[in-house]
Amino acid sequence: MKNYIIIGASHGIGYSLSKQLVSQGHKVFGYARTLSSEPISGIEFQILDTTQDVLDTASLPDVIDGFVYCPGSIVLKPFHRLKFEQFQDDMNINFFGMLRNLQQVLPNLRKSSLSSVVLFSTVAAKLGMPFHTSIAASKAAIEGFAKSLAAEYAPQMRVNVIAPSVTDTPLAERLLSNEAKRKAIKDRHPLKQIGKAEDIVNLASFLLSDQSRWMTGQILGLDGGIGSLKV
Repeated sequence: MKNYIIIGASHGIGYSLSKQLVSQGHKVFGYARTLSSEPISGIEFQILDTTQDVLDTASLPDVIDGFVYCPGSIVLKPFHRLKFEQFQDDMNINFFGMLRNLQQVLPNLRKSSLSSVVLFSTVAAKLGMPFHTSIAASKAAIEGFAKSLAAEYAPQMRVNVIAPSVTDTPLAERLLSNEAKRKAIKDRHPLKQIGKAEDIVNLASFLLSDQSRWMTGQILGLDGGIGSLKV
């Protein structure tokens, strides 16, 4: 059994990942701004707003084996319509919230024989896309940070990043609100599919496990091929 922290555990990918890890016999300490409508039996859950709070380590075990930060944002607007405050908001949700809480539990992660940190970026940090300036900037910060952190704490701690394209989760529901939108997004991807939460969860679970013990400092595109292929 391992001890994992999942921030953003009440919905979407964080919820599904927490559920899978608990079913595998691991201990999950979940945090999110709101409670899930379907609580997971066996999970230690606390309310946490990452834009202004840091988690309380007093209730955590000394050893934490994995940390996953799931909160994110999708604000797609032309650059000239984005206010400076929007860039600040995206950085706070995607990057600074992760930074504050990861630094808080770093001593616990360092007590594990080989801990794993899993963060999330976006295909838009690699592939230039119109209307993505704010989200791409905040997620690109995660990628640079993760590589440096992986180098600094190797071989004691592994750090990897998942960079998905559009995934069918509550965060993206506005982009997938009707069949015309769904078809247009499918058609842009070489695999002609929209990602599912389970696709992301399976990779995140692998990155937390000892099966990926020889992997660190990687940005892993899970994007239906859109980040690498032109077909």
